[in-house]
Amino acid sequence: MDDSRETQGPKAFVTGYPVKHSRSPLIHGYWLRQLDLAGSYRAHEVPVEKFASFIASLKDGTSGFVGGNVTIPHKEAAFKLADRPDALTEELGASNTLWLQDKVLHATNTDGRGFTANLDERHPGWDRSDRAVILGAGGASRAIIQAVRDRGFKEIHVVNRTVERAQELADRFGERVHAHPMAALGEVMQGAGLFVNTTSLGMDGEAAPRIDFSPLVQEAVVTDIVYVPLKTPLLAQAEEQGFAIVDGLGMLLHQAVPGFEKWFGRRPVVDETLRALIIADMEKH
Repeated sequence: MDDSRETQGPKAFVTGYPVKHSRSPLIHGYWLRQLDLAGSYRAHEVPVEKFASFIASLKDGTSGFVGGNVTIPHKEAAFKLADRPDALTEELGASNTLWLQDKVLHATNTDGRGFTANLDERHPGWDRSDRAVILGAGGASRAIIQAVRDRGFKEIHVVNRTVERAQELADRFGERVHAHPMAALGEVMQGAGLFVNTTSLGMDGEAAPRIDFSPLVQEAVVTDIVYVPLKTPLLAQAEEQGFAIVDGLGMLLHQAVPGFEKWFGRRPVVDETLRALIIADMEKH
């Protein structure tokens, strides 16, 4: 896309601190070219102490942006500073997508939709079970718990080293969510049809503990929200033990769709060319 096309259309951003590692500009740039749309999407690094003033400039129009994505460590602040957060965001207390509409700053969180859309695409029928196990109770687990609950799972078991953190999430997301210490992992996996790793275990190829996945039902799906490496140690273990696996890359791709549609007016498609583009970038770094 030539520079004039970038300067003519809507401008969107991804902000965080740091943010240079973000692959969102690659994703949105691909869609802008594919759909032949004028506009731009750039990484815009903002330190914590300057985030409120950045949001103020977004609201009053002086930033020039129509909206954007928000990543660590700004998601909770983005929710608090938005004029109109939606119900998903209200429950999560964190936002990753902002857009201006009639001078009002709206906020949502697309992480959960990205998670379910990835599973729908890569393994249809993943949601036929009533029981899910979610490993980890950090910030990344919130949207996953919400999405799995809203998809209809009757029992969601959150397992964490610090059980108090898991209990906070059970209190937040309702009676279908239950908190457990790591020692209970094997027991709560019994009969579960979905296992989700939301921790950083195995990220960047680091070693991960051995997990016996055999208590899961035979047709269970094991997925990981980490996508570097694409096949994490936990996914490799599950595959060796005969279970279906879904990597986390599609979550990153699908969570980007709603924002792009808000900012640029067209709904993009996650395709294999985009997936291959991001994998090639991952292999370079």
